[in-house]
Amino acid sequence: MVLHYLPERPARGSSGRVADASGPRAGFVVGKAVGNSVVRHRVTRRLRAVLLEELPRLPATADVVVRARPEAATATTQQLHRDLRSGLDRVLSPERSRST
Repeated sequence: MVLHYLPERPARGSSGRVADASGPRAGFVVGKAVGNSVVRHRVTRRLRAVLLEELPRLPATADVVVRARPEAATATTQQLHRDLRSGLDRVLSPERSRST
């Protein structure tokens, strides 16, 4: 899995509207390489459930996109949770925010 993380969404979106900071937002990209429609939807549901548990760790203005790789189709929910937690640990680490 690949995480794309934006700690603060822009004040104005591409549509010109003021961005809503009512909480972190998440999106999922599960392409055809993961499997057929049934498999992709199952992976998306499992990733959504796992991310809901980790959402409180994110700032209210954060956006995160989770891109599933083909191995997500055969991964257990525990493996997905471990991988997501590991990815969030990396992007939320204090060392990362100091280096940018």
